[in-house]
Amino acid sequence: MRHFGHIAPEERQRLFHREPAVFTADSPARMLAAALGATLYSPATRPRLADDVVKQAGRGVVSMVLCLEDSIDDADVADAEENLVRQFTDLASRPDAELPLLFVRVRTPAQIPDLVARLGPAVRLLSGFVLPKFTEERGVPFLESLTAAEAASGRRLFAMPVLESPDLLYLESRRETLDGIARTVDKYRDRVLALRLGVTDFCSSYGLRRAPDMTAYDIQIVASVIADVVNVLGRADGTGFTVTGPVWEYFRVQERMFKPQLRRSPFLEGEVEELREALIEHDMDGLLREISLDRANGLLGKTCIHPSHVMPVHALSVVSHEEFSDAQDILRPERLGGGVLRSAYTNKMNEVKPHRAWAERTLQRAEVFGVAGEDVGFVELLAAGLPG
Repeated sequence: MRHFGHIAPEERQRLFHREPAVFTADSPARMLAAALGATLYSPATRPRLADDVVKQAGRGVVSMVLCLEDSIDDADVADAEENLVRQFTDLASRPDAELPLLFVRVRTPAQIPDLVARLGPAVRLLSGFVLPKFTEERGVPFLESLTAAEAASGRRLFAMPVLESPDLLYLESRRETLDGIARTVDKYRDRVLALRLGVTDFCSSYGLRRAPDMTAYDIQIVASVIADVVNVLGRADGTGFTVTGPVWEYFRVQERMFKPQLRRSPFLEGEVEELREALIEHDMDGLLREISLDRANGLLGKTCIHPSHVMPVHALSVVSHEEFSDAQDILRPERLGGGVLRSAYTNKMNEVKPHRAWAERTLQRAEVFGVAGEDVGFVELLAAGLPG
């Protein structure tokens, strides 16, 4: 699989200075963590789930979570588990199907070994589990179960803990909770692919819900948690993890209070003004702003609950030619001693030592999402990636 692999090869060659790399479910964890992109959630109760997975892979989705937790009714769990096993078996019978990375969101630790055993040979399609309401106390049993299931199946399985507990939100318990999470994920570092943020649960603790023209960063109590999670768990010194962006809840037209947040000029230059209007009509301008703020705040990838959110996440994850040029200049072997240099685009200062970690992360993102052509911007990438 590869990002933008669903578009024609000649179109990729036109859009990219350096095309996204090909990867598989067996690629190194470092690469997979960066490549998750827009992780699309789907309830495990869907009767044609296997067809849905194949369809979304054909539209550019590279990671999916099949959910047995909050997206389904408590009374439906047993039926959902049976359906999940049946749908995985169906997918395993399609050897030529292009599939995304597949994860299962469970409710209890006991579900992990049980589902792995019930999947049988189809477990080869499973990349891991999403662990809800993760804290040190709750998380250790999940990770112990995952480790045991991995040993029993012979299949490498990753964990993606979801940070959404009220203990993480409340000021008086946040420090202790974060420290406990840090101890736990560090102990199981080889198993933890990425950390996910459950912002909807954070908001629910205070009876809040952000409007479609606001981002998670406009809700100050949520923004403070994101900042602390990145501070403790997203460091660039080798101790950190990939932290993914929160879910965007909206995909239908809503009544607006504020002006659209998308400038007109990038769309006029690309002669796709109708795309701008479509994004605004479906409240996507707020999503685009939130994705940009995710990246500015150290998050990579995003939880998505609607297919229309996928390509905006991926298009904004592509490294621009200017970013790539700066990162390469900063990381040249002859610059190990540091120093300051003017960027090749002659519009900024690149200070080698302070900007090194940024440059390394940028090249990691460039590997999996590619580098846009010199004159190719977000709008052109988005227009090319959307279903025809």
